[in-house]
Amino acid sequence: MADKPDNVAAVRESWGKAAPEWVVALAEACDRGSQAQVAKALGVSPTQVNQTVHNTYGGRLDRLEQRVRGTLMNQKVACPVLGEITRRRCIDEQGRRYAATNELRIELRRACPRCPNRLDKESA
Repeated sequence: MADKPDNVAAVRESWGKAAPEWVVALAEACDRGSQAQVAKALGVSPTQVNQTVHNTYGGRLDRLEQRVRGTLMNQKVACPVLGEITRRRCIDEQGRRYAATNELRIELRRACPRCPNRLDKESA
């Protein structure tokens, strides 16, 4: 049986001292379980987790960062509608479809475009 990968060491090697705290937290979570388990918890692909650990991911990392901060680091944001929520829930709410029959969705649709926590301000 092969040795379990050391994700924190991979981050140190590929990111160097400039590794963001959230990438280190991602690697630590992978070392406690597996990249596949962490990816599932974050709602992203295992490939994205692996490539982020190795600093080879070519796409945007802002959504992954917010998911890591909200899920693994339990960071909170102040939502104008929902109050204090995790960053992960904030990202999830931003991605939900508008429903004209759901009062909460209506309130969020009004508040989200102007919210400082919004990731894609230009597409709001």
